[in-house]
Amino acid sequence: MITAFRRLAGTWFAKGLFVLLVLSFAVWGIEDVIRNFGQDNAVARVGGEPIELTEAQNAARREKQRLQRQLGPNFEPNDQFRAAVARQALEGLIAARAQTQEARRMGVAVSTDEVRAYTFGIPTFQGADGRFNPLILNQFLRQNDMSEADFTRLVMGDLERQQLVGAIRAGARAPETLTRQLLAFEKERRVAEVAEFPLLNAPEVPDPTEAQLTRFHENNPTLFSAPEYREAALALLSAETLLPNVTVTDAEVEAGLEAQRERSGAPERRHVEQALVTSKEAAEAIRNAWAGGADLATIKAQAEASGGSALDMGEVTRATMPVADIAAAVFALPEGGLTEPLQSPFGWHVMKVTAIQPAVEKPIEELRAETREALAREKAADLSYEEANKLEDALASGATVEEVAQRFGLTPVRVTVDRNGNGQDGQRVELPGGPAARAAVLEAIFANPAGGGPRVAEAGGGFLALDVPNAIPATLRPFASVENEVRRAWMLDARRRAQEERAAALLAAVKAGKPFKEAAREAGVEAVRMGPSLRDPQQYVPGGIPRELLPGIFAAKIGEATMAQTSDGYAVAELTEIVPADLAADAEGLARVKTEVEQAMQNDLETQYAAALRARANVTINQSLMDQVATR
Repeated sequence: MITAFRRLAGTWFAKGLFVLLVLSFAVWGIEDVIRNFGQDNAVARVGGEPIELTEAQNAARREKQRLQRQLGPNFEPNDQFRAAVARQALEGLIAARAQTQEARRMGVAVSTDEVRAYTFGIPTFQGADGRFNPLILNQFLRQNDMSEADFTRLVMGDLERQQLVGAIRAGARAPETLTRQLLAFEKERRVAEVAEFPLLNAPEVPDPTEAQLTRFHENNPTLFSAPEYREAALALLSAETLLPNVTVTDAEVEAGLEAQRERSGAPERRHVEQALVTSKEAAEAIRNAWAGGADLATIKAQAEASGGSALDMGEVTRATMPVADIAAAVFALPEGGLTEPLQSPFGWHVMKVTAIQPAVEKPIEELRAETREALAREKAADLSYEEANKLEDALASGATVEEVAQRFGLTPVRVTVDRNGNGQDGQRVELPGGPAARAAVLEAIFANPAGGGPRVAEAGGGFLALDVPNAIPATLRPFASVENEVRRAWMLDARRRAQEERAAALLAAVKAGKPFKEAAREAGVEAVRMGPSLRDPQQYVPGGIPRELLPGIFAAKIGEATMAQTSDGYAVAELTEIVPADLAADAEGLARVKTEVEQAMQNDLETQYAAALRARANVTINQSLMDQVATR
């Protein structure tokens, strides 16, 4: 039998079967490679140069973090926000790549010295003494999830683009005639006679009849309608709800103690002085002088003479040191010790440790308890994503919110709320997740179409299982239940209409030829001279023409009248004087307007230049990968 198998294995038929078997395993084992063969894995290509998925995702993440810091901790990003941020981040990368390619084509280059000088000159990275502080730079890198190499490449590319864009912007010059006309328009002032009709001075109006109130109630439904309400079934899945299901082993606690020790208590601190120069020779000379007993003032003068600087960095921890290698060298020194010259992207460093403050640690049992709690919360957060997928599958299979809540150990609630979170009785309704998640839960309730079926939505750092079976539309409340509100609103509206009619009568009399002051006295008010006032309402000063009248006054000719509703009633005004701008006495204003015009022209030129470079770069975007950037 064995001989027969050997004879068969030597035939071409058997060899062919063996080749097919190998190929099948090869294809099965490298399925992704075969499936993706020939596909472009770049999110975008600019002039043929790829922007990889990781680069785009990192840029989108940094942009999202920046915007979230501005919008505050209560802001909950939705899909539209993520897509817009991803697109903005990608467009920034495309513009930078197109300009970098143009700089390369034109032979524009930036040296390491220029990068260093530019970085040292950024005001954000300067300490109280006005000098570059590497600790501030390190904090910036951590906040933006960047390495020093990333930052150096960013600065280098920015300097190259500045040379290109600077040449374009340099051509913008504001015409003198335009500058003078704009300033004359801005600084022109006007004086007017003004008659005001505040609501508080309106004549008494007769009590309304029931028919008038009923009609007012019907004609103003938005004032007297109950808001839209949504009936919703809710269950919140969060890390807090999953904590009882999480187990942290003693081995995991022991492994995590070091990280918890760094977060708790007080880490070791060292008082450090630093000299930073551009060459190793200068650094060695400084180290020799320091080792010989020179003080910081002497070292500072020596460093500045070599084109560098020296400063007292104060107390630092290992985590706050900007360069890992330098941090390791500093924290290996005894008190009074000096490092050898150490190189970084910013030059050559010599560091001196003048004092050491040992770490202050919490009791070990307290640290263990904190470590266990921190690890449990991390596990619960990870578990929440897994459970959310199961939760979504359960709802998709036809289970109700109450059923999945029981299955996953959640607390279901049924509520009827308006957009402000109040019930039909006007009282505040308690929602899952507490105050931190309240706005997100309400947004999810009103974003979900009524009758659309159960779904899972992100809310307050957790996942919300919700079903909105019914929406109660806004309805006009019965007259009997809001009669007092209707009466108050009718009286206020009647007083408003009375003052409007008085103001309109005054305006009509003035337009018919009656002198303004005389017409105002006949209307029962006194005309007051106001101004001179500028046309910009933001520059209003007390005693000036009311803001609401300014557009009409600056559109009128002398002797013409205008009328407007103000914050407290109505006002009628007649333009009496135009005060031209004194351009000869406003050299500062001319310089400011000229700068503003040139800035606007420069921005327009830069925008057009960037658009031209983008068009010439033959940009292509892989939309399927772009979707991955948006959902990251």
